[in-house]
Amino acid sequence: LLEARDKNLFGAITDDGAGGLSSSVGEMAQATNGFEMQLDKVPLKYAGLDPWQILVSESQERMTLAVDPKNWEEFSRLAKKHDVEVTAIGNFNDSGKFHTTYAGKAVTYIDMEFAHAGAPRMELKAEWRTPEGRGLREPQLLESADRGADLKKILGRINIAGKEYIQRQYDHEVLGSSIVKPLVGEGSEVFSDATVVRPVYDTDEGIAVAAGINPKYGIIDTYWMAALGIDEAVRRIIAVGGSLKQIALNDNFCWPSPLPAAENPDAAYKMAQLVRANQALYDFTMAYKTPCISGKDSMSMDGTLKKFDGTSTRLSALPTILFSAAGKIDDVKKCVTMDAKDSGDRVYVLGKTFDELGGSEFYEMRGHVGLNVPKVDASRSIELYAALSRAIAAGAVKSAHGIYKGGLAVGLAQIAFGGGRGLEIDIDKVAASEIESADKILYSESASRFVVTVSSGNAEAFESMLADNDIAFVGMVNDSGELKIRRKGEVVIREKISDLKAAWQSTFANF
Repeated sequence: LLEARDKNLFGAITDDGAGGLSSSVGEMAQATNGFEMQLDKVPLKYAGLDPWQILVSESQERMTLAVDPKNWEEFSRLAKKHDVEVTAIGNFNDSGKFHTTYAGKAVTYIDMEFAHAGAPRMELKAEWRTPEGRGLREPQLLESADRGADLKKILGRINIAGKEYIQRQYDHEVLGSSIVKPLVGEGSEVFSDATVVRPVYDTDEGIAVAAGINPKYGIIDTYWMAALGIDEAVRRIIAVGGSLKQIALNDNFCWPSPLPAAENPDAAYKMAQLVRANQALYDFTMAYKTPCISGKDSMSMDGTLKKFDGTSTRLSALPTILFSAAGKIDDVKKCVTMDAKDSGDRVYVLGKTFDELGGSEFYEMRGHVGLNVPKVDASRSIELYAALSRAIAAGAVKSAHGIYKGGLAVGLAQIAFGGGRGLEIDIDKVAASEIESADKILYSESASRFVVTVSSGNAEAFESMLADNDIAFVGMVNDSGELKIRRKGEVVIREKISDLKAAWQSTFANF
């Protein structure tokens, strides 16, 4: 297919998925307004299929192409060269008909307009229930009695802990094109924000790949769950040196069924969750100019669990969207990684921290969901992302790491043990919106934030490039081997980075 594409031997292509040939050919034929397909020419895996089964079979590993007759001979030779089976099964035309035959007899002869627009669209009821109406509240928590112990506990939580045992099972050196590996830092053991590959050897251009997901925010509001997934995927691309100028997304939905049924009494609410998630998808892909170029949906993430007493109960997954992102890198030599690099480098926190721990790891660790889900301010994010992209391209940044699950404390710990360096940090300097609690500054999961390290020599230039954004110089990289965090002059966390790393790696150490 790649050779045929480069030789311009086909004009359109799609895969045979849902609906099989009825969908692939039927949808492609909208461009010409008609087709005729001979179902008896379709290669079969085994004999005995009825014509309608051939039409709608969803057998995998099949592609449908539109090939100009004048290119058919060359296309066929190319397929034979690669031992690929290709078969001409009909032609596109302007008949206005969805026309299929078998052994010369009509199987379907339907108006194209009816085939695509004749059936009524499903109408489902959506009924939104606010988080407050569902009983969610902000918890009133005492300040942590041992913040060092809390940080190690959060680092070991399954959504944050190191999963090197998974990444080591996959070959990320295919064709030797990887620039930023999945694991980076001292010993190549810590997650990179994104990976970067250079698919064409004779250019320094590359592609960054990342993902964003957190279904727990959807417990509060799926609008912000979707928005935060987009923002995280985009932020990860920015962190390694990408730019909003060219990022594309895939949206992968895993959703409990919104179809009304006796065993699904809250179907209308699940539908409302879906509506809100899609509204956010629209709002933020338009704001960031990051199109969803592909994706998938699984809309029946439900199952039945048998209990010990013989009865059954229905289980539904949390509404979930995984956003995968691919971003253009203009020069892979200018990419940065997340690990702190050198003693004497300055540490900055970019972006503003709010009282937004709803759905956070910190709240869940203490037995709560909360109400204040993180929110994304697209206009402020876009300005910050553009400025950071320029600073990385100018060589003013030593390391950059997005602040994700677990908040600022987890981000600081990761860049410290990632680089095998100590940090001394004053969180009073963090741009925070009326937050008195040290715990909330440390563990808020507010969106669109980064921890960045910069050499002292580049500090003035860096601060100038980020001048119109929320930027805070919060501390220094050192060789102490410790993460020391102060609040109002008091040391609130002082832990060896080796201990923090051990806590992070311990959860899956035996896998």
